[in-house]
Amino acid sequence: MEALATVTYAGTKKNLVESEMVADTPSVAAPQKDGEPWKVKVVLTFPRDTDPFLKSTIKATEAAIKYHCGEDVEVTIETEFKTAPRPEVGQMLPGVKNIIAVSSGKGGVGKSTVSANLAIALARLGYKVGLLDTDIFGPSMPKMFNVEDERPYAIKKDGRDLIVPIEQYGVKLLSIGFFVSPTTATLWRGGMATSALKQLIADADWGELDYFILDTPPGTSDIHLTLLQTLPITGAVIVSTPQQVALADARKGIDMYRNEKVNVPILGLIENMAWFTPAELPENRYYIFGKEGCKQLAEEMNVPLLAQIPLVQSICDNGDAGTPAALSSETATGIAFINLAQAVVTVVNRRNKEQPETKIVGMNK
Repeated sequence: MEALATVTYAGTKKNLVESEMVADTPSVAAPQKDGEPWKVKVVLTFPRDTDPFLKSTIKATEAAIKYHCGEDVEVTIETEFKTAPRPEVGQMLPGVKNIIAVSSGKGGVGKSTVSANLAIALARLGYKVGLLDTDIFGPSMPKMFNVEDERPYAIKKDGRDLIVPIEQYGVKLLSIGFFVSPTTATLWRGGMATSALKQLIADADWGELDYFILDTPPGTSDIHLTLLQTLPITGAVIVSTPQQVALADARKGIDMYRNEKVNVPILGLIENMAWFTPAELPENRYYIFGKEGCKQLAEEMNVPLLAQIPLVQSICDNGDAGTPAALSSETATGIAFINLAQAVVTVVNRRNKEQPETKIVGMNK
């Protein structure tokens, strides 16, 4: 115990004894035969299995025991955790039936707007829905759901501390935006971002869900790789405008999921901002970004065109006000998102019937 009192645990800046990390009195076994070493066994209690100081503390403990008790002492250090270990990859969301990634190759095409409205529309159809804002550097869901001032809390469940998602409009919601200042840039390296994302997935009480929507950042990045290596994604939905520049990036997004090492089914394309319809002339259509570009891409890629969402002022206003268009059944945009949700349910059911479960992407070291 005197040796253990010389080891400082970086998490508390105190020694192991003061930090109450020694689970029980260390056991000491004398040699049974000549030439055998003394044996010491120590059990250390850490806050969690992902403790960043775990390995360094174990090494320091072993070194301290050998220094104070003799270099020839055989040291065994076991660990236990106050919080139950995080589930292994592939077992993180046992209550979730379908995981849908909403992606776009290019920013600014309305992917987050589509994600929010799709989640709400599915909830209005009677499904249990969760929505994870995976855009660590540009989270927008708290504002879109009018819950910017909410702060998730944690509960103790099955020996683990789990974050409770915010519930709004029938959707369980989590975003890094709940934990950082909305006016401050998130200056994180890739490893920090992916670690935070894994916490939002595995260390949250998502419960039972029919659909778990992932609002992914634009492009192909560390975030996408982390999702593919963490979750068996049922399928991906690609959002694009009819503009050729956006369609070129949409092709890259499709290629990422269709890559033979990824092999996530493309459920379909969504053409956002398909045309502009002014409120005073609801029958008129103005094709500002081109006409039916996504429809042509869907035919080219042999995937369904799930919806064509018009560009109207109310979609922007509702998003900024935190009252997404899908909340209304009386507007053209509200009806469009309900129809989109029904189309997604149809293609997901067909995909589950005709194709095997998606495998998590392996990591080569």
